[in-house]
Amino acid sequence: MESLGHQPSDLTTSQASSTGTSPLPDHVRAVTRRRYGGVTELQVERIPRPEPGRAEVLVKVAAAGLDRGALHLLTGTPYAARAAFGLHRPRQPVLGLEVAGEVVALGPEVTGLAVGDRVFGTAAGSLSELAVARAAQLATTPAEVSDEQAATLSISGGTALEAVQRHAQVEAGQRVLVLGASGGVGSFAVQIAAHLGAEVTAVCSAGKADFVRALGAQHVADYRTTTIGELAGPFDTVIDIAGNRPISELRRVLTPTGTLVIVGGEGGGRWLGGLHRNLAAAALDPFSRQHLTWFVTRQSRELHARLGDLVATGAVRPAIDRTVGLDGVADSLTAMGQGTLLGKVVVRP
Repeated sequence: MESLGHQPSDLTTSQASSTGTSPLPDHVRAVTRRRYGGVTELQVERIPRPEPGRAEVLVKVAAAGLDRGALHLLTGTPYAARAAFGLHRPRQPVLGLEVAGEVVALGPEVTGLAVGDRVFGTAAGSLSELAVARAAQLATTPAEVSDEQAATLSISGGTALEAVQRHAQVEAGQRVLVLGASGGVGSFAVQIAAHLGAEVTAVCSAGKADFVRALGAQHVADYRTTTIGELAGPFDTVIDIAGNRPISELRRVLTPTGTLVIVGGEGGGRWLGGLHRNLAAAALDPFSRQHLTWFVTRQSRELHARLGDLVATGAVRPAIDRTVGLDGVADSLTAMGQGTLLGKVVVRP
């Protein structure tokens, strides 16, 4: 297929949609990678229009978010994840999961959504002008929430909400430590914990301290100059995002009955990545008064609706580092890998 660079979209070229109400193109622009590797594998291509299945909808993408999982889907690491995403090459060539836009076509078994609805959630291959999503993983976008804001919510916001509320069960007055507080998940976790009335201590780089304080952290420490043992603990909850600290070190700053929530992880080799810590936490948990856990976010309409309400009411404000076009994805993923982003990247096809 032809690599396009900055060529204009052909969304104006038409073919009758399955709804008969608006023209749809035969082909759309999308960010693809045909094999695992670095950002040099990314291309902006014109690909055939995707078609929704029986319980799916077709979304005209207004905005898509970049979450850290995009880096792992790009590189194909850890190797264990390839069992789900393709052993030798990606099953889904189009990158991206977080999506916000407008429903333009429906599968025959879809209920609760209609053509013309503004929606947000997850769609495999969201870095495209049109993307297919499971109807059950989309929620209606509140009128008070922009498409750019909504595009940041499903993976990063959903992971933070699940970590803080469902797994840590954070309550007012508790002391919460967020490690990796300036990234996509971390920026939401700080805000949600603060909204619930917790006293939040955040760890990030010194240059991001003011940004994290503005999110609601009462205390901010530089991970380069301060060990977590030097923080004013102990903490009722530690949320470790994409970290690699030993579990024993994290447990020492918890209260005797505190909760450690591991979100993702780095290091640990190409086969398991950071999953070795997750598995160790699960093995230790039954023998400890402390609760040691990790999880995979369960994407659902209900989860996304809760996130939409938090943004609509002003309780949470998505932190957006930059908004780019499809051609800006490679540079944005590079910045994510280097740890220079403040919050999220939003892509407008």
